[in-house]
Amino acid sequence: MALAIDQLPDDPEVLKQLLRGREALIEQLVAELTRLKRWRFGRSSESFDATVCPQLAFDGLPDSPPPLVPSAVNVVRIAAVDSTRAAPRSQADRRPARALPAHLPRRTIVHPPVSCECPDCGSRLRRLGEDVSEVLDYVPGYFEVIRHVRPKLSCAKCARIVQHPAPPRPIERGLPTAGLLTQVVIGKYADHCPLYRQAGIYRRAGVELDRATLAAWVGEASKLLDPLVAALGRYVLSAEKLHADDTPIPVLDPGRGRTQTGRIWTYVRDDRPAAGPDPPAVWYRYSPDRKGEHPQTHLQSFRGILQADAYAGFGPLYGDGTIVEAACWAHARRKYYDLYVADRSPIAAEAIRRIGLLYAIEREIRGRVPHERMTARQARSAPVLEELRAWLSATLTTVSAKSPIAGAIQYTLVRWTALTRFRDDGRIDIDNNTAERSIRPVVLGRRNYLFAGSDTGGERAANLYSLIGTCLLNDIDPYPYLEHVLERIGEHPINRIEALLPWAVARSLTVRQLRAA
Repeated sequence: MALAIDQLPDDPEVLKQLLRGREALIEQLVAELTRLKRWRFGRSSESFDATVCPQLAFDGLPDSPPPLVPSAVNVVRIAAVDSTRAAPRSQADRRPARALPAHLPRRTIVHPPVSCECPDCGSRLRRLGEDVSEVLDYVPGYFEVIRHVRPKLSCAKCARIVQHPAPPRPIERGLPTAGLLTQVVIGKYADHCPLYRQAGIYRRAGVELDRATLAAWVGEASKLLDPLVAALGRYVLSAEKLHADDTPIPVLDPGRGRTQTGRIWTYVRDDRPAAGPDPPAVWYRYSPDRKGEHPQTHLQSFRGILQADAYAGFGPLYGDGTIVEAACWAHARRKYYDLYVADRSPIAAEAIRRIGLLYAIEREIRGRVPHERMTARQARSAPVLEELRAWLSATLTTVSAKSPIAGAIQYTLVRWTALTRFRDDGRIDIDNNTAERSIRPVVLGRRNYLFAGSDTGGERAANLYSLIGTCLLNDIDPYPYLEHVLERIGEHPINRIEALLPWAVARSLTVRQLRAA
């Protein structure tokens, strides 16, 4: 709050102390504003420009986004291309033509010569051979009406009528087949195309399907898949280690002319970095707010290691020791990265460099069994961690207690036990990026459909994202999978519902059907 001139103290020392406090507050607010502007408008990658700060280049793990700034080799290559842009490419520089997939249907068009007589002497021409070239065409998707005809037969002697039973439908007495229902679901939750846009696409194909009808179909599909999503949740919660995170999702608030903020929670089972043999899976849950009671309810049956951020709602889960906390070095590093971007802080730069040494070790041991990972970490990461802790503790005494850099250091030191738990347990990852990657589809979706229509809509989204996300984690195309499941789940025995999980269904479908492009 601003002070009038006559409210300022006369004592010079008191005035200096007041000004120092205001300067610290201004510095903190500027750093916060810079961080929020970067989150809102800046790039999501946290890589560094190697030409500005070579020692801070950070490559991340193998599946992290690549740096946006080209390496020195790439710079030279780009410059060479630019300098010869006007020159035609030589034959050696051209890439060989890619063979088109063999499974695609082919339509042959024969282009015979205009005449079968030689244009020079008039003699009849004989066949010498042919040249064949292929081009790739696209035919927009089309609708097809399937007519189920069931003849009735009657017995002339006893008047008995015999007729084949009506084939089952995903929605009782409903219009869509499993294929059309799957297309609507995949269009919204995998391709992020809102229902009103889908309605426009179908209208151009000559079929009127209004948004309310499509929304009702999505609801029916979600209801059908409820038991399967519950089975997926049981599988995820039976893991020894989970990754958890959450993201906001706007939800329409009827009658108030605005939206409220719900949450989508993600729980990921993925032990592939530690050579785990079990299929990866993701389980999403929806809640109307971010109260800690929601993850506590979701994880009430879980026993094991929970890798998550520092959200206070997870705190009660660690109280009795049945769930062990593992913190995220990517979150800790991000604190320093924000400060480096804001004012090129040399302390932040040094912290990032030291954390980068840990990630360099992780890149080498990724995919090894837990025992090998633990042995390598205790031998190589432990000294780096001890030096980092000593340096952070010493640096903290040299900076203002209210400065942003002090806050970043305190964030790291307060969570030091959870941050270093990965050193002694090869099952634990260095960060929670597995969960952060799993919320990207939700973020892409909300940018397109803007908000969920209700809390029920949020729950439907969580169900469908769970199955689609698990398919993608297992390199399975979600379209043939969901079509297969929706054709059968209505009559599938509930006590064998696990047989419809993605990796189980993958065994019964062809490789071409299941492999994602």
